[in-house]
Amino acid sequence: MNATDLALLNPWQHGFPLVRDPFAHIAQALDLREADVLAACERLQREGAISRIGGVFAPGAGGAALLAAMAVPAERMAAVSATVSAHPGVNHNYEREHAFNLWFVMTGRDAPAVEAAMQMLERATGLPALRLRMQRAYRIDLGFDLRHATALMPMRVQRVAHAEPVAAADQPLAASVEAGLPITARPFDAWAEATGRSVVDVLYTLQHWLDAGTLKRFGVVVRHHELGFAANAMTVFDVPDERVDVCGEALARQPGVTLAYRRERAGPWPYNLYGMVHGTDRAVVQGVIDRVVAAAGLAGHRRAVLFSTRRFKQTGAHRFRALPLPTQEVSHALDG
Repeated sequence: MNATDLALLNPWQHGFPLVRDPFAHIAQALDLREADVLAACERLQREGAISRIGGVFAPGAGGAALLAAMAVPAERMAAVSATVSAHPGVNHNYEREHAFNLWFVMTGRDAPAVEAAMQMLERATGLPALRLRMQRAYRIDLGFDLRHATALMPMRVQRVAHAEPVAAADQPLAASVEAGLPITARPFDAWAEATGRSVVDVLYTLQHWLDAGTLKRFGVVVRHHELGFAANAMTVFDVPDERVDVCGEALARQPGVTLAYRRERAGPWPYNLYGMVHGTDRAVVQGVIDRVVAAAGLAGHRRAVLFSTRRFKQTGAHRFRALPLPTQEVSHALDG
């Protein structure tokens, strides 16, 4: 990244200006022209560095999401991963180093829709999937300082017990937040027109969601791999239930940890605490893991480290947006 790109991406992952002309506001803060800011953001999105400019909703805000895992024979990985990625509800799909080697997130408007989609994938692939439901998030927004080899600075643990859910009347706006802002001089005008609201009401609602914990952040959502963070690992721990919240909060405070959350155990999967580390290379990531395991009081607990080896799909969630209709090709893939 050059200095201008870094200045456009790094500080605006949080606190994106909730004003009618946000790119002019950013331009003024950086002593640039608005036209240059718009052009640079369009380029960064076209190149894949920016996934979208939008919000990260808290787990309790609405809709449903489920982390799932399959144990896929090596010779079937290409076909199975393609079938999983073809489902429009899947927004992340990765291969990881473990017997359970295919990890994906299924999203939908509610839990029954997510379960129906999971059963469809199980039928299409002939493989069972672990369902690892979120129980508590300690850190989930994945916004961190891009100037270092890993997430150097510890983040404040947000103590929102239950996010205020998105009201039914506000779900069209929530769908826009998932899809991302258009990169235009007055992007919130487009959301106002699409949802039949005033611009003032759109901006007020976004700020209210941030204040209520419905949105964990609103800003630039970057693609870390494209920005040089080529390595990531998910470390999972088996922690007694009475200790997991203490350990989870301690894990979330550690420098280098980018995600931390508690999930249900499932069948042969005994782990209930998860921590993610992103970095520029494997050695950097492993060094962070070695340090935070001890610092968070987790050294005595059974654990496994699952490095990501391939990224098959990474898109925005569909918790509020309607799922796109599958193409004929996708339909055939899902039918096996």
